[in-house]
Amino acid sequence: MEFLVRFWGTRGSIPTPGHATKRFGGNTSCVELMIDGVLFICDGGSGLRELGLRLTQQKGAPVEAHMFFSHMHWDHIQGFPFFIPAYSERSRLHVYEVAKGRQHIKEMLHGQMSSDYFPVRFSDLGAQILSGNLEQGATRIDGVCVKSFEQHHPGRSYAYSFEKGGKKFVYATDNELDLTLENRDASLLDPAIPRKVPDAFIEFISNADLLVADGQYTDEEYPQKSGWGHARANTVVDAAALANVKQCAIYHHDPMHSDSVVDSIITQAQKRAQASGANVTVFGAREGMTLKL
Repeated sequence: MEFLVRFWGTRGSIPTPGHATKRFGGNTSCVELMIDGVLFICDGGSGLRELGLRLTQQKGAPVEAHMFFSHMHWDHIQGFPFFIPAYSERSRLHVYEVAKGRQHIKEMLHGQMSSDYFPVRFSDLGAQILSGNLEQGATRIDGVCVKSFEQHHPGRSYAYSFEKGGKKFVYATDNELDLTLENRDASLLDPAIPRKVPDAFIEFISNADLLVADGQYTDEEYPQKSGWGHARANTVVDAAALANVKQCAIYHHDPMHSDSVVDSIITQAQKRAQASGANVTVFGAREGMTLKL
């Protein structure tokens, strides 16, 4: 069975090109999944542009993609107007809503292409853009079971899990896990203590072969940025350890963090994982990285 994961954008908030971010990458959120020939795309940040270029150059054939957006903040949709397959009449793009009967995502994609913001109209796109939904938080697409989970982020966000053939991938960005901790106050006073992550989230990510999760802040940064919608990297590590996750990719790197800062965050996260005794591999999500589950 083929189950490939490729990172096209790993940065949070705003694209950050330049020498200081060249290893982990400066493009905003976009992850590609290829599961037995079926293409899934998580988020449409600036990394989506490069994915579109690859698809048109490599496949040549019509592109069919199933697109899942964590939420509609700009850094997660800004690549869509530059996604070349969206302009081809041979493309079929399935855009999924969590709430049945709504077309919020499609309306937001349409809105950012109004003439006030962009010179090309949404109606000029040639692709078939089809709306789907996750009934009661789940659906099945070509044998892949896809589930959603509501997260804590301004305006709401959603995590998604993808399962087939005993393999499980979870995409959980823009989630302020620290607001949900059962021992939040104590963990802020003493960041060394284990953090008690709610059972509902642990169950959603449990036994994942790969968890991609927002770990934008250090323990030192977070108190000044509480309520901004992002988690401490060490909180993500504690969640992964509790949930028996096999691999955990720290994602949505802060635009103010250079590669060296991200390196230090990942090193601390790896030490915390080792100290927990959990058998989880922790690493920093890096643009261009491809993993086979």
